[in-house]
Amino acid sequence: MLKTYNLIVITGATAGSKTSLAANLAYDLKTEIISADSRQIYKKMDIGTGKDLEDYEVKGSKIPYHLIDICEPGYKYNVYEYKRDFFKVYNELTEKNLTPILCGGTGLYINAVLNNYELVKVPINEKLRIALKDKTIEELEQILRKYKDLHNRSDLDTIKRAVRAIEIAEYYSRNEVLGENYPEIKPIIFGVYFDREQRRSRITERLKFRLENGMIAEAQSLLDSGVSHDDLEYYGLEYKFLSWYLKGKITYAELFTKLNTAIHQFSKRQMTWFRKMEKDGAKIIWIDGNLKMEEKLSFIKSFF
Repeated sequence: MLKTYNLIVITGATAGSKTSLAANLAYDLKTEIISADSRQIYKKMDIGTGKDLEDYEVKGSKIPYHLIDICEPGYKYNVYEYKRDFFKVYNELTEKNLTPILCGGTGLYINAVLNNYELVKVPINEKLRIALKDKTIEELEQILRKYKDLHNRSDLDTIKRAVRAIEIAEYYSRNEVLGENYPEIKPIIFGVYFDREQRRSRITERLKFRLENGMIAEAQSLLDSGVSHDDLEYYGLEYKFLSWYLKGKITYAELFTKLNTAIHQFSKRQMTWFRKMEKDGAKIIWIDGNLKMEEKLSFIKSFF
C-alpha cells in the first residue's frame, strides 16, 4: 500500500475518460477499482450509464472492478447502501494490502465515503407519501428546501425522487442517527479537467455515438423486460428522455436536443459540486484531460 494514502480517488465531470485513466493506473499499481457511479450499479444499463467496460482491459489484462452490475434495473439503490457496500469492498482490498482506486463522478457517493456521512436505512413513510402524492415538482422542491440546501439537484429529476428525498430528510429531522464504525479514509484526490467548451463538445459527440450505437434499443429492452417507464424516468438523464421518446412524448430531434442540454447542465452541476468540495476543505489535484495517458500516469505517480 502507499505509505501516506489508503485510497486514490479519480473523479471529474462526465465524459472525461476517468475510467480509462483509473484502469491504467490500477494496472501500473497492481490494484483494483471501486466505482463511484450511482447508476452503473444496475445490470443491463450499460450504454446509458457509460460503463465503458472495455476500458477495464489494459495491455491484455482485465482490471478487477467493484460496485458495477450489482442490482437489477428497477431497484432503488441509495447512498446508505453505497457506503455500506463500498466499505465491504474496501476492507477486503486493504486486507490484501492493496490501495483501492475510487473512480466516478457521483459527488454524493464520494463525499459519503470521504467524510464518513452518518447514514441509516430510511423506511418508507406511507402517510407522508399520501400527503405528497398530488404535489407538483415545484411544490416538492419548496418542501425539500425547508430541510436542506439543494446542492445536488438530482433529487428533483422526477416527482418520485423528490418524494423520496423529502421522506429521507423528514426521517433525519426526527431521528437521532448513530454512525457505524468505519476505517479512517486518507485519500488523495485527482480530478480530470477539460475547459467548458471541450466538455460540451465531448458530451455532444459521445451522445451522438451512443444514440447511434444502441442506447435506444437498450432502453426498449429494459421496458420489454418489465422495467416500467416510471422506473426509467426515476434514473434521470438518458433514461428519462429515452422513456419520453419511446412513449412518443418527444421526437428524435427533441430527444437529442433536450438530452444534450440536460447532460451539459449535469456536467456544470458536477463541477459546482467539486468546487464546493474544495471550499469545504478537500484538496483536488486537477489533471489536464488533454495530456497523453503516460503523462497523466506520470503526473499522478509523482505524488506517491
